[in-house]
Amino acid sequence: MQHTEPLWNPIERFFVFDPSQPLLFNSEVFFAWFAVIYGLYLLVHKQVQLRVMLLLVFSLFFYYKSSGLFFLLLILSTVVNFFTGAWLHKASSATQRKLWMWFSVIFNLGLLGYYKYTNFVIDTINNLQGVVSFAHWPELTTLDIILPVGISFFTFQAMSYTIDIYRQKIKPINNLFEFGFFISFFPQLVAGPIVRASDFLPQIRKKISLSKVELSRALFLIMSGLVKKAVISDYISVNFVDRVFDNPALYSSFETWTAFYGYALQIYCDFSGYSDMAIGIALLFGFHLPDNFLAPYQSASITEFWRRWHISLSGWLRDYLYISLGGNRKGTFNTYRNLFLTMLLGGLWHGASWKFVLWGALHGTWLVIERLLKPVLEKIPVAFRKVPGILYTFHLVCFAWIFFRASSFELAVAFIQSMFGTFDLALAKEVVTAYPYVFGLLGLGFVLHAIPLKTDAAIQRLFGKLPLPVMAVVLAAIIIVVIQLSSSQVVPFIYFQF
Repeated sequence: MQHTEPLWNPIERFFVFDPSQPLLFNSEVFFAWFAVIYGLYLLVHKQVQLRVMLLLVFSLFFYYKSSGLFFLLLILSTVVNFFTGAWLHKASSATQRKLWMWFSVIFNLGLLGYYKYTNFVIDTINNLQGVVSFAHWPELTTLDIILPVGISFFTFQAMSYTIDIYRQKIKPINNLFEFGFFISFFPQLVAGPIVRASDFLPQIRKKISLSKVELSRALFLIMSGLVKKAVISDYISVNFVDRVFDNPALYSSFETWTAFYGYALQIYCDFSGYSDMAIGIALLFGFHLPDNFLAPYQSASITEFWRRWHISLSGWLRDYLYISLGGNRKGTFNTYRNLFLTMLLGGLWHGASWKFVLWGALHGTWLVIERLLKPVLEKIPVAFRKVPGILYTFHLVCFAWIFFRASSFELAVAFIQSMFGTFDLALAKEVVTAYPYVFGLLGLGFVLHAIPLKTDAAIQRLFGKLPLPVMAVVLAAIIIVVIQLSSSQVVPFIYFQF
């Protein structure tokens, strides 16, 4: 007798949090939910409070489906930062304003620190006993702490709100639900872009309109994001890159070099793919989010790379950390120190591990060196330094990615050792033959990334000239392909862990 799945199982899949199946943009469950919510949104979008409440409730539900009961933590963060901003604005003295500002910083960083860094600190203290001769204390027990999805993103977003009020750049919003909508808006909630209150809050009460140009851009971004993530990134990750990084000693020099370049493409397609989809989905609802990636591997310097990679985080670190440390206002040495510390802490933001600290330190060091050499480099004509600059920048970034991706320092070192092992050309041909789709997608990914930004914009304009039914058919076809490709294994976005 054939076993029949109980009727409530698919219903439960739609409504109940399953840690093994979080709600992801590249899953069929999300597409189903999105169709329902967007249909309802079209009915109520002309009424501000109704559309805010609809998207707020769905955003909280989206976070529940992504991180379980931690949606209560998101609500707590929202309420505390909302009232802190109001009290800070009403404070009658500079001392009171500073106290409320520091309360906000301590609360937000305390929340982030407990969930993300408690066990990192405990492990570091325990490991000191083997390094420092006078360190003798009972070994501390690590705690059973689960990291809420996207806590680094919504915490930074909430902090920027209260800091901007303190700096008198914005005034607090007086509607808790609208503020909650700003903090929890589901497209960018769990992996950015990090949105500023000054950019988003004024949009909430504006009349919602969507021109054909905006609609075509939204659909184009969603499609490109799906292709980047579910077609390119997931395939090369599952079928090649992950295997090599997890056991580098088992692979040849050619295979580790392929994974070296492959991970650079994987993380770019994964993260920029999410950002593209987030920006596109938000635009369908009438909200404009900032660009987060601008072909970063076309950069001719590390400085330029950070103007093109994870732009919302780079801007946040500049405005709220680098400038707070003093920026470039207190002499050359302090400028370099502040730049290095900003990248060091930016690395730690990415993960509670010393390998992320090293990743940040590498970028900080390279940025300082570039500043030191800037007078010399500027004397070289642009035509002569452009291509070498792109090549050196790309390889420095790829080298740092080794420590970002490897699960331990030992595996990172083993990976580097394997890269510089014996290179067998005959074996290289066998590898390419054995993994035709991997190498095909690697080639496709890098070719697409090499397209100039002006050409990419022209392609978007051409897409925008298609009739709307044709656009819809193309999007539906890509969604179907993505569902078919990811039906066996939906891979979470890399930045969900941050």
